Parts: sequence; structure tokens; C-alpha cells
Amino acid sequence: MSETGSTALDHLLEGYRRFRNTGWTPHRERWAQLRDGQQPEVMIIACSDSRVDPTQIFDTDPGEMFVVRNVAALVPPFETAPGHHGVSAALEFAVQVLKVKEIVVMGHGMCGGCKAALTQELHGTEPGEGGFIADWIALLDAAREPVAAQFGTQGRPAERQMEQAAVKVSLDNLMTFPCIRRKVRDGDLRLRGAFFAISDGVLHLMDGDTGEFAPVA
Repeated sequence: MSETGSTALDHLLEGYRRFRNTGWTPHRERWAQLRDGQQPEVMIIACSDSRVDPTQIFDTDPGEMFVVRNVAALVPPFETAPGHHGVSAALEFAVQVLKVKEIVVMGHGMCGGCKAALTQELHGTEPGEGGFIADWIALLDAAREPVAAQFGTQGRPAERQMEQAAVKVSLDNLMTFPCIRRKVRDGDLRLRGAFFAISDGVLHLMDGDTGEFAPVA
């Protein structure tokens, strides 16, 4: 691998040096505690989008949240078929080992994955050319139908409906996991839906009864 300089990497290394001076050195006791383990009470499932970093949005310190990020913040349904189940493995670890008390699924505005699910622009593409994304966001196919029927497939109103529908799909899929369903039933775990609007920086929480998203005051 070439050792030549990279403008992007240099920028990250500058940030690392700032972190060593202001984020690690002054808080060595905290880092020493984290060396021995983690005890986060909340798991966040968020999108891989570079604009929606949960640690910034919730202003948390290391060790406070267990975070999984993927395209469109999706949770696949429980299944035992052979394969590599990354999200399911993370859920299992968070719920069974770390024993988190809450799981928050956080969608966001201007989500490219949800937009692609709505327009189906990647449908039929080959793996490596969009096919992996198409297969992943096919998890939203059923939710897409009523959104497209009422709002169409273009424009922000339709996209926002799709983005928030995706949160509900993931919440429903979480309940297909026996360990999660059992803990929710016993009151040991709570599931929450959230939506972060990039345009104005406002976080919305979903009402579990109505399914409506309301801004956090």
C-alpha cells in the first residue's frame, strides 16, 4: 500500500491529534473505565449517511450508546437462514450481553437509501453496480406501496413519508426477534422511533400509539 499523503486522511489525522489533546488526555479516568468494559443503556440504529452522526446529535460521550449504522437504518426481520447477519448479531449482543434498556431507530431527512427505495431506480442492477443496495432496501417494498399511492415517488413530501415509514418497518422487524419480543413484553426493553431532519437540525420522536412524529422541544 502506498504511503503517499492523502488530503482526506491528513484531515482526519489532524482531528485525531486534537482528540488526543482535548478528548483523551483530560479524561484518562473515563477511558481507563472503558478499557474494562462497556455498559451502554441505549442502542441506536442509524443510517450510514455522513450527515447524521448519533454521537453528535445526542452529544454523548464514549461508552454511552451502542451504535449500528447501515443504509437507511434498516433492521431485517429475524431469520435463521445461512448467511452473514450483521445487524442481527449486533442486536443479539446489545440485548443479550449488554442488556440495553432502549433501542432507538433513527431515520433522517434526505436519505438516499429511502429515496432509492421509493423511486426503485436501482431495481435490477447487478451486485457491485447498485444491486447490493437494491436487495437491502427491498426490505421497504411493502411500505413503499401506500406511500407511492398517496404521495407519488418524487419530491420531498413523498420522500419524508418514505423515510418515516422506514423507521416503522425497522421497529416492526425488531419485534420479530424472540429475545426482543420477550424483553419488551416483560418491561425490560423499550423500542423507540426517531427522525432527524437535516434541513433544520430538529429531532422528532414517534408516538408509539399514533405513529406520528413530533419535534422534541
